[in-house]
Amino acid sequence: MSLRIYNTLTRALEDFAPLEAGHVRMYVCGITVYDLCHVGHARSAVAFDVAQRWLRASGLRVTFVRNITDIDDKIIRRALDNGEPVRNLTARMIEEMYRDFDALGIERPTHDPRATDYVPQMLDIVRTLEGKGLAYRSGGDVNFAVRRFPGYGKLSGKSLDELHAGERVAVAEGKEDPLDFALWKAAKPSEPADAQWDSDYGRGRPGWHIECSAMSCALLGETFDIHGGGADLQFPHHENEIAQSEGANGKPLARFWMHNGFVNIDNEKMSKSLGNFFTIRDVLKKFDPETVRFFIVRAHYRSPLNYSDVHLDDARGALRRLYTALASVPAQVPAAIDWSEPHAARFKAAMDNDFGTPEAVAVLFDLAAEVNRGKSATTAGLLKALGGTLGLLQGDPQAFLRSGATLDEDTIRQRIAERAAAKQAKNFAEADRIRADLLQQGIVLKDSPTGTTWEAAS
Repeated sequence: MSLRIYNTLTRALEDFAPLEAGHVRMYVCGITVYDLCHVGHARSAVAFDVAQRWLRASGLRVTFVRNITDIDDKIIRRALDNGEPVRNLTARMIEEMYRDFDALGIERPTHDPRATDYVPQMLDIVRTLEGKGLAYRSGGDVNFAVRRFPGYGKLSGKSLDELHAGERVAVAEGKEDPLDFALWKAAKPSEPADAQWDSDYGRGRPGWHIECSAMSCALLGETFDIHGGGADLQFPHHENEIAQSEGANGKPLARFWMHNGFVNIDNEKMSKSLGNFFTIRDVLKKFDPETVRFFIVRAHYRSPLNYSDVHLDDARGALRRLYTALASVPAQVPAAIDWSEPHAARFKAAMDNDFGTPEAVAVLFDLAAEVNRGKSATTAGLLKALGGTLGLLQGDPQAFLRSGATLDEDTIRQRIAERAAAKQAKNFAEADRIRADLLQQGIVLKDSPTGTTWEAAS
């Protein structure tokens, strides 16, 4: 393969080849389902949706696992606040998650395991770690002893002392070291019965980190190809996954670690604690789903993503330019992509360079310009096919253009007059630009001997 992926574990761009020829096994940390999904969730889900689409477009079979965390402190608190069973809350939020993800064109994973279905496998790992001296009991809790695991900190690139001083490390009663983390938590009197399980350690529930080790091992094996998630999960969640999985199995957990960048609001990290977050549902009230997806895709997955209505408006205008080109050639020729074709080869080179979507999207605009010049159905078909590998440009072009027509009649008449003046001055390039600009906004001009009329694109 020619694909290279930036590996967070080694901090280097590395050639990628799956452990099993032709088959990629990928695990991505999913959503904790206690509330509606926000733009940060969309960013991560779209990033890894694009990754798995490109792996498949490269001729590989992909087993893609994206877990669902349906038990943790936040879920329990929300269920208690709502006065409803935990399972009712999580079932409802899972439905809402898929409503949002489906709207954004995020394909369903091969497996979407729920943590609560894998409690026995989690307990097996806890027992193994205890037997190896890597875990210890404290009351009804079981904690992982970080300093007993050689190599802790290799993903975050920090020493134990540096991590010990980190602001995210919380000291809890019963821990031998502040860095130690819970594998199993004893049930509390205030917690509902449907948030507890029987175990060798008494009634309780799993810690957060152990679920991913159990589910990834059960569905992908002890070592798999790619583990992904948001940059905020690198420490402590992914660091702890490595420690408990490799501590139990004695084998590397994942060969490649991928982390998508943060979403920023006014150059400040989006966070519920800061109150500067937007749910996907709210964003989709203002912008169509494909515009939101395009906004995410045209930034590299590892870079920060600056969210604002201005940036989404710009994304919508850019996407309209691509659909305008497709609308100009109604009879596109569907065909398999010839990767030796120059545009396709450039697109492939971009995507093979750590899923380089900004450069790949630039190729789409070059193709759109070719379509506008030559009106070639074959070129338009290639534009549509390449866009499809990113989950874009698969809608009806005319319908997309109609959906965004927002100009009032006075503005349209003014633009027609400006175009007539440009033609009178023999500035035909400007006249063509005005026509194209109006078409991008869903307005079709019709010239006749008696003047120019307009209608909404259909």
